[in-house]
Amino acid sequence: MQKGETVGTRGWTVRTMEIGQHAMALALTVISCIRAIGGGAGPLAAIAVSFVFLAWYALGAVRAARSGAIVLAKWWLLVLAAAWLCTLLVSAEFIWIAFVLWLLAGHLFSMRIAVVFTALTYIATVAAPLAHYGEVGTASIIGSLIGAVFALGLSRGYIELLREGRRREELLQSLELAHQNLLDLQDELALTQRHAGEIQERTRVSRDIHDTIAQEISSIRLIAHAEVDRTADEHASQVLRQVEDLAAQSSRDVRRIIAALAPAELEDGALTAAIRRLLTRLEDDTSISGRVEVDETLPSLPAEVEVALLRTAQSALANVRQHSQASRVVVSLMDLDGSIRMDIVDDGVGMADPGSRQRESESGFGLDFIGSRMRELGGELVIETTPGSGFAISATLPNNPTPASRQDDLGEAEDGTAQGQQGDSA
Repeated sequence: MQKGETVGTRGWTVRTMEIGQHAMALALTVISCIRAIGGGAGPLAAIAVSFVFLAWYALGAVRAARSGAIVLAKWWLLVLAAAWLCTLLVSAEFIWIAFVLWLLAGHLFSMRIAVVFTALTYIATVAAPLAHYGEVGTASIIGSLIGAVFALGLSRGYIELLREGRRREELLQSLELAHQNLLDLQDELALTQRHAGEIQERTRVSRDIHDTIAQEISSIRLIAHAEVDRTADEHASQVLRQVEDLAAQSSRDVRRIIAALAPAELEDGALTAAIRRLLTRLEDDTSISGRVEVDETLPSLPAEVEVALLRTAQSALANVRQHSQASRVVVSLMDLDGSIRMDIVDDGVGMADPGSRQRESESGFGLDFIGSRMRELGGELVIETTPGSGFAISATLPNNPTPASRQDDLGEAEDGTAQGQQGDSA
């Protein structure tokens, strides 16, 4: 609502200024025509030149509102100035219309050209009374000069106000985009934390099952196996073999359950899934295609490492969206034996020297924040780019990886326990 109100207020101000300018042009032309007729000019000639001036002014105002072509508007103003000079040939009273020309010059021309245009038209306002009456009063000279300076300053100040309004709108849009990115990041972090909590709970349950039920079933199996050879009772021996077989089957079932609960073998971890969602959103919002490449040996990561890499990916992809002009981006996750490296490479315009880049008041700190985040966790950030050859960042963080396959470890631990118990029994 605040953004809409700001835009609406600025639009209302612009329309009010335009209506005021048109009303001023009409009023000055009519007053000048009346004064010219009262001063002895031919009524037909005065009305004719006034009509031509106003007709050309109205035509230019309508065309400018529809097309907005600045070059066409400049030529229109030059022809309007020529029409004004024709009115001065009829009567010097039309010098007051110059105020409108000075306002338009400040709007349409650069400062240097506007000053030249204003100076030439000011000379015409001084020369017209001299040509018609043979003299020009000091008050007329000073009044015209003050009017010229005031009109030019007013128009240039108005332009600066419009530019400031546009800058405020752009800043509001940038803040709104940053807010939306923050909300998206919070959603991704919440999803990552929820997924990490699920993995932690599944790990706890699998370990509890392994340390209690699995070990007890293995003990039952070992005891039954040891007692089969010791008993002379055929019926008891048969029952013990059945117990051993049931325990073996139960042990395999428990091992299968533990393997299903253990998260180390999940192919689509929380970080990978979150990055895929970021790339999907990037493809939906822009024409940039994205791809994720993940090492098969990538271990499960600590929560703080996943969060840091996710934030890095979110910031880097936001830069790709806003600045790269790329058509493709690739995110790679690699296991480097004790550390995790994430590369983000695009085929955009790149930049000459990231270290000496110019920062704007509301942007330009994303790479600094990424580098700071890496250093806080003992990692590093490397940037490689050249103009026209894309942009690449490489974020590396240390990691204490979990075992590559929890299922194998559980099986080995269970077998080791069984062997120990067999030795004890023997």
